[in-house]
Amino acid sequence: MDTINGYTHRKDDVLKRLRRIEGQTRGLQRMVDEDTYCIDVLTQVAAVTKALQAVSLSLLEDHMNHCVVNAAKAGEAEGREKVTEAVDAIGRLVRS
Repeated sequence: MDTINGYTHRKDDVLKRLRRIEGQTRGLQRMVDEDTYCIDVLTQVAAVTKALQAVSLSLLEDHMNHCVVNAAKAGEAEGREKVTEAVDAIGRLVRS
């Protein structure tokens, strides 16, 4: 089984999205520093949260389509291990 991550083919896109989120986070810091109205800050927090969730779902989809599928092809035990990892990751995402 190869060790390339499922998102490797879209790495530039993932990095671009994360950099955009980083900029949004810096904007949030500025808003707080400038005593921006609470609701406006919360609106931007929701936007950053949604952006991070979108990245998470994209990475999860890549993991399922690449890592889990390849592990399942390699054998039942490997497949089950990757499915368990995915379920655990989903659980963390849902609780966050």
